[in-house]
This record gives sequence, C-alpha cells and structure tokens, in this order.
Amino acid sequence: MTDSQVIDIITDAMLVASQLAGPLLITALVIGVGVSLLQTVTQIQEMTLSFVPKVLGLALVFVVAGNWMLRQVVNFSEQLWESIPSLILGG
Repeated sequence: MTDSQVIDIITDAMLVASQLAGPLLITALVIGVGVSLLQTVTQIQEMTLSFVPKVLGLALVFVVAGNWMLRQVVNFSEQLWESIPSLILGG
C-alpha cells in the first residue's frame, strides 16, 4: 500500500463524513439561530426551548435523508472492501 493510496482513502472517508454531517449541522444551525432570535425577541431564556426543537429537527432530517445517508456509507464501505486485494498486492 502506497502513501497515495492511503491519502486517497482518507480523502474519500473525509468527503463521506462531511456529506453525512452537513445536513445535520446545517439543520442544527438554522434551528439554533431561529430559536435564539425567538428567545431574544421574547426574552424567554429557557434551555429546553433550544434543545427540543433541535432534537425534533435532527430526527426529521434522519427520517427524510436517512436512506440516502445509509447508502453513502454502504457504498463507501463496499468500495473500500473491494479495493483490499489491490491495496495488498500494490497494483
């Protein structure tokens, strides 16, 4: 296994990880900003008010995009598994 093969595997893994984390992080960010604005306007400073909407939003993202996320992980794992012989043999 060469250095370039290791770098390619790590790059692909980081790309898949960022693709999977992106929708979740964006959803949490948007909900967090929205709740913060609501708390600022209404002057309600309740911690659960920011936690519960984020949990519900992330659960909705998992329901909507969970199938796609699972396919991404499975495809990456299959490609990595299929490349093992060429990585070992160096060809």
